[in-house]
Amino acid sequence: MKISNSEITVEVAYARPEKQVLKVLSVPLGTTALEAVKQSGLLELFAEIDIENIKMGIFSQVLGTKGLEEPEAYQLKPRDRVELYRPLIVDPKEVRRRRAEEAKALKEKNSA
Repeated sequence: MKISNSEITVEVAYARPEKQVLKVLSVPLGTTALEAVKQSGLLELFAEIDIENIKMGIFSQVLGTKGLEEPEAYQLKPRDRVELYRPLIVDPKEVRRRRAEEAKALKEKNSA
């Protein structure tokens, strides 16, 4: 694939527990993260992706936070990887709390 000086190579990634997809794209300079996702074909492959509400990031840095621009404004740099993040089913803090309670109950049971 021949790439002109005005094009860059980027990746768009999405993962479900049973299937992961990484698309490599050649896009014009100035392409935003949102535009790259739309060009990637992932919206057609995964019907559950809600492009209006899904969180996106660049190498684990969520766009729209920590001083990063929103996906519709963030202009990609060469070799950026746009990641689409599925919503969490259970809050990680809740999982840790439950495990701690179970461990405490098991310890009390074993010491009785």
